[in-house]
Amino acid sequence: MAEIDLAESSQNRLKSGIPPWSHAGTKPAYQPLQDNLKVDAMVIGGGITGALLGQHLSERGLSVIIVDRETPGLGSTAASTAMLQWEIDRTLSELEHVYGFERAVGIYRRSAASVAGLSKLIVAHRIACNLLPRQSLLLTSNQEGARDLRNEVELRRQAGLPSRYLEHCDLFTEFELDRDAGILSRGSAEADPLLLTWALLDIAVKQGARLIGASVTKLHSEGGRVSAETDGSFVIEAKTAVLATGYAMPGIDMPKLHRTTSSWALATIPQAPAMLWRDQVLIWEDSHPYLYMRTTPDGRIIAGGEDDDTVDPAIRDSKLAEKIVTIREKMKRLWSRADTRVATTWCGTFGETSDGLPLIGAVPSMPQVYAAYGYGGNGITFSYLASQVIGAMIGGGYRDWFDDFALDRDAPDVAGRPSVSEDHRQSAVN
Repeated sequence: MAEIDLAESSQNRLKSGIPPWSHAGTKPAYQPLQDNLKVDAMVIGGGITGALLGQHLSERGLSVIIVDRETPGLGSTAASTAMLQWEIDRTLSELEHVYGFERAVGIYRRSAASVAGLSKLIVAHRIACNLLPRQSLLLTSNQEGARDLRNEVELRRQAGLPSRYLEHCDLFTEFELDRDAGILSRGSAEADPLLLTWALLDIAVKQGARLIGASVTKLHSEGGRVSAETDGSFVIEAKTAVLATGYAMPGIDMPKLHRTTSSWALATIPQAPAMLWRDQVLIWEDSHPYLYMRTTPDGRIIAGGEDDDTVDPAIRDSKLAEKIVTIREKMKRLWSRADTRVATTWCGTFGETSDGLPLIGAVPSMPQVYAAYGYGGNGITFSYLASQVIGAMIGGGYRDWFDDFALDRDAPDVAGRPSVSEDHRQSAVN
């Protein structure tokens, strides 16, 4: 019998501070576990990943339980900046160097399809989560970076990806930004991650899923079924289980390409419309540590980055004031019109991988158990991808490209400069 001890998973606080997301939606109520239960699928974790999985699996007609020890959506999801981008932490050029052109292009196209699919899901269910289509603007501040971005755009052109190279004069004329070069890309979006998560959980419940408030302490896989021990006296038995615990890592050996890091962010006071940049594009800099910026419907600027390898919550929190000062200074240098008075600040711990890709699929040596981890800067985008891939795998479907995201794939040798996020964007504090 195979076993995972989830009691050993991190109990540390994944975030601190006050993210700017609305609590105006209806917070789903978790029911206490009062009896032994049997279902088709058990989803462990009620953040954005668990919500997307619960919605998708229940829509496929499975009996589903979503179980979490926390208030739904208030873990790492609430710390997300929810920049729904298809551009990955590693550029297409970097992925081509590691995996070859065809495989790298396939990964990028699936990321783009995930943003489109998630947007379509939100529209179809009329989810009020402040979803807005946005262009994405990747910036560089030196000539070497400008050459890299020009080559990147040429690769994207060959792949049919919607991107345009901007020289310094283009950036200054069109966006009043003083940087050496940039890539402007269509097809991204922004949203309120908390409202989105709560709405998806509500849809899942209306489709027959159950939300259970409990802590799963152990998972056993034997005889084609999975059983979960909880902190009470009851057991949940399922045909399959999915680990969607955000960055509270379960008791499994994470692959060498995975690492845990922390990021910091702020939201300004509301700005007058004239104080915001053109089209409120999603801005992120190719620097290390880097800066990203987006806006909110009420005119605030969200800015963040400054990632480092801090894991301990107390140390992470102690760095908040200093990190926010640095972020404010960078934001002002990039966009001098900004009123940098801060309304709220927060920080969070999240996971990323050396190739910028998620960890989605079967847990090695644990039959019928799947996982979705390691989202880096594309957290919500890859959460949607995870729901589709794992849904297909549970249904007996398989595609060769699923291996691109497998938990047991080899750690790649990604040479050269740090990834354009080796710091963050989305997953946990995107």
